[in-house]
Amino acid sequence: MRLAITHETRYRYSPSVQTAQHVAHLQPANTPCQQVISHWMQVEPQASVQHNIDAFFNHRAYWALTNPHDGLMVRAYSELETSAIAPGTSEQSWESVREHFRYRGGHPGDVHSGFVFGSHHAPVHEAFLAYAQSSFAPGRSLMQAAQELTARMHRDFRYETASTDINTPALEALQDKRGVCQDFAHILLACLRSLGLPARYVSGYLLTQPPPGQPRLVGSDASHAWASVYLPELAGHACQGWLDLDPTNDRTGLASPGEDYVRLAVGRDFADVSPLRGVLQGGGAHTLEVAVTVAPLDE
Repeated sequence: MRLAITHETRYRYSPSVQTAQHVAHLQPANTPCQQVISHWMQVEPQASVQHNIDAFFNHRAYWALTNPHDGLMVRAYSELETSAIAPGTSEQSWESVREHFRYRGGHPGDVHSGFVFGSHHAPVHEAFLAYAQSSFAPGRSLMQAAQELTARMHRDFRYETASTDINTPALEALQDKRGVCQDFAHILLACLRSLGLPARYVSGYLLTQPPPGQPRLVGSDASHAWASVYLPELAGHACQGWLDLDPTNDRTGLASPGEDYVRLAVGRDFADVSPLRGVLQGGGAHTLEVAVTVAPLDE
């Protein structure tokens, strides 16, 4: 499937911002299930945009604005070709994965060990352990247990736009059983990590279909988020060991939940892969508008 993605962010400041520095994660990665055909990013006011690869192998752009400005516009455009990959299977028990990542003095660690520990938005806590435990019976395969937990979250939680924001703790969203995809990804991460399992946050996009007979609305889509858990037994598979889990839509898969998904970046939680963030000098109140369009290239 060939997809075109436009992600536009606009800030308006009052009073003007004097200087600013920004970092963006808006360029999709090449993976076994997606290949980037083209990508460009436009910034206004104009700036010299630099690029590098971050600690999680994501594409990162950064720039500085040294003159006063009353707004910021960042538009990113990507064309990709996505594909499905033959699924792998794993009977590796969740306890054996937990033991694989248990620290042992004098023994080499796994490079993915950093995803076992709690993070700001996805902490380790007994409440997450209690919620997850019923899916993780003794001896059960991690793949089956994680997929059941994902499906159970989809049944138990209510998707409610504007019910939370990035500052809403995952524990609060767990108690209220409501939120948006970002909350559900953080809760799933916290559940898996509270069991001693490595899990990472995935930011990206999902192709949505307009109602029958209706045109696709430009700018009406949104960024998406899900989680993935690591299975050492599948390290040599095309998925490189990562099983993707989307509790918002009850979708799971190896390498990608489906060819209608696009992976943008991965990290410990949202803070590592925020599409756009910055440090501002001056300014005050500001407004934010985000418009995302995901569409097949043949439309």
